[in-house]
Amino acid sequence: MKPEYPNLCSPIKIGNVTFRNRMFSAPMGATEVTADHCFAPRSQGFYELRAKGGAAAVIISELCVHPPTDGTHMLHIDPAVAGSMLSLTFAADAIRRHGAVAGIELSHAGHIGRPHLPTGAGAPPLFGPVDCTLSNGLKVKALTKTQIEDIIEGYGKTAALVKRAGFEMVMVHGGHGWLINQFMSPFFNKREDEYGGSFENRMRLALQALAGIRSAVGAGFPVEFRMSANEYIKGGYETDEGCRIAKAVEASADIIHVSAGHHELSFYNMFPSMFSEHGCNVGLAEEIKKHVRKPVATLGALSDPKQMEDILVSGKADIIYMARQMLADPEFARKTAAGQGDDTVKCIRCLTCMAERRVTQTRRCSVEPRIGRELEGMEIIPALKKKKVLVAGGGPGGMKAALTAALRGHKVILCEKTDELGGILKCEAAIPFKYDMYRLGLSLARLAAKEGVEIRLKTEVDAAYAEKEGADALIVAVGSEPILPALPGINGGNVIIVNDYHKEKDKVGNTVAVLGGGLAGCECAVHLANCGKTVHLIEMTNDLAPDSNYLHRPALLNEIAKAGVVVHTGKKGTGVTPEGLLYSDNGNELIIKCETVICAVGQRSCRDTAEKLHFSAPYVREIGDCVKPANIMTAIYQGHHAALDI
Repeated sequence: MKPEYPNLCSPIKIGNVTFRNRMFSAPMGATEVTADHCFAPRSQGFYELRAKGGAAAVIISELCVHPPTDGTHMLHIDPAVAGSMLSLTFAADAIRRHGAVAGIELSHAGHIGRPHLPTGAGAPPLFGPVDCTLSNGLKVKALTKTQIEDIIEGYGKTAALVKRAGFEMVMVHGGHGWLINQFMSPFFNKREDEYGGSFENRMRLALQALAGIRSAVGAGFPVEFRMSANEYIKGGYETDEGCRIAKAVEASADIIHVSAGHHELSFYNMFPSMFSEHGCNVGLAEEIKKHVRKPVATLGALSDPKQMEDILVSGKADIIYMARQMLADPEFARKTAAGQGDDTVKCIRCLTCMAERRVTQTRRCSVEPRIGRELEGMEIIPALKKKKVLVAGGGPGGMKAALTAALRGHKVILCEKTDELGGILKCEAAIPFKYDMYRLGLSLARLAAKEGVEIRLKTEVDAAYAEKEGADALIVAVGSEPILPALPGINGGNVIIVNDYHKEKDKVGNTVAVLGGGLAGCECAVHLANCGKTVHLIEMTNDLAPDSNYLHRPALLNEIAKAGVVVHTGKKGTGVTPEGLLYSDNGNELIIKCETVICAVGQRSCRDTAEKLHFSAPYVREIGDCVKPANIMTAIYQGHHAALDI
C-alpha cells in the first residue's frame, strides 16, 4: 500500500536504531510516581498506549540524574531501591513490545524544582547556577564545582542504568528553564568561573554531560538534545544563539530537538495555547537545520498529518514530535500510516491535560477518556449481547456515547433535534482560534457514521418516541440552552445570543458590548476585537472567565488585554436600547453605546426534557450538560462510560 504521507511514514535510522516512522511521542510527565520515586503501573499504561498506537518512539519524561541537588518529585533510577530498576524495565518492555523505541528524558530541574518542595522552615535548598532569590522569596544556592561534577557524573550513571533497563535512546533536557538551560542562559547564569560568562563557558555543563552520557552508553546508542531555540525572555538568548547552541552540541548529540520558551517566564511559547498557530516552532527548527547536519526534530501544536508531511518534504525538520495530539488520539500514528488520517481526533489545545495535573495530580484529556485511566477497564470490548441503543442529543457527549456503543457492536440510533450534529461545538465555527473545537464535532460525527450509527436529524426524542423505538438502552444527552436574562430590550434586533454568533456574525456592528464575562463571553470578545471592532466586556462579578481552567485562563486574559477589549467588571447589565447596553455602576445607570449586544450570561440544563425520559427504557443514563452545564471533557467522559455500561 502506498502511504498517503510517504515521508511522515518512512523509517529513519539514527545510530544503530531504526525508527518505524517520523512520528515520535514527546516527553510528558508520568501519570503516577510513587513516594520513593518509582515508576508506577498507571504510568506504564499511560506511555504504552501511544506505543500501541503506532508512535515510532515514546519518550518517558524527567528522570532525575542527581537527587541530592534536585528538589522535584521526578522519577529516580536506583538499583538499591526496591522497585526502581524493575518498574522502569517493565516500562521499557511495555513500549518496545509494540514496535516502538523506548526512550527516556534525563533531567535536572535546577531552581524550578520548587513547586514540589515544602517552603517552610527547614525546607531543602534549591540549587542553580548562582545565588539568588526567586520572585516568591525562595532562596537559591549556587552549585559548587564539586556538585557540578557530581551532576555530570550523574548523567552518565543514569544513562548507563536506563540502557541496562532496556531503553534504546535517551533525551537530555536542555531547554525550558531546566538546569542545563539555566547554565546556557545569559539571563540566569552570572557565574564568574569556567561555567559562566562566555558562550563557551555557559555551554560547558551541557557538553560535559553529553560526553559523560556517550561514554556510558557507547557508540550507536541515540542521544537526543532537547533545547529551547529561543527563550523568549528579556535578557535570555534568542534564535541566533540558539543556532550556536545547536552547532555546539551537534558533535555529541544524534538528534537536535527544537522547542522554545521557558516554563516559568514564557510558558505559552513552551506550550502553545489555542491562540498560537499550529506548528509555531517549525520556523525555529528550520533555522537551526541550516546550521547542523544531524537530524532535527520539531514540535509545537502540530496535529495535521498534511502539515507534518509538508514540513518534512520542505526540509524544515526530519522528525515530528507530538505530545497533546497523541493524548487526543493515541492511535494517531497508526491511523496516519494506514491512510486513515481523516479519522484522527485532533487536539483542541484547551490545556486541560496540564491543568489537571496541578489540580488533582492526575492526567485527563478533554477528548480521550482513557488518558490517565488506561488500566481501569476503559478499553472498548465487544458486548456479549448486542442491544438496541437510542441516543437523544447529538452534541459531543451524545456522539461519543453513540460511537462507543457502536464500537461495542450495539445497534445505535442517534437523534438530533436540529439539522446538524455538534451541539454546542457548532458555536465555535466562526471563531478561528476555537475552530479545532468545531472540527472535533465534525470528527465525532464522521466516526459515528463510519461505525454504522444511524443518524436521524430534525428528530426530537420524547417519551412517546422512545417507547415507540423500544430501545434496550437510552442515553439522554439533550444538553443545555443559553440563559436569556429578563432585561428590557433583550429580545431586540441588536441582540445576538453568543451561541448563535456563528449564524449571525454578519449582523454584528463595529461597536459591540458583550454581556457576560465567562469563558464564552471572553473568547467572543477577543475574537471580535481581533476583527477590528471596538468591544466592551461587561461582567457583574469581579473576575473574568472563572469557568476556565487555570492554565487557559491566563492566556485568555492576556489575549483580552492584547486585543484592546474594554473590560467592565463589577457592573450589572440592566437593559438594552437601540443605542446600546444599559448597566448599573454603584447605583447609577449608565450606557455603553454600541451597535450590537452579545448576550453570553451562561447555560441552563434542559432538565425538563431529560426528566420526561427517566423511565423510557430499561437502561437510562443522563450525560453532559443536561445533568449540569460543564465542559467538553465531562460530556465525552460521561458519554463513553454510559456506553461501556450497557
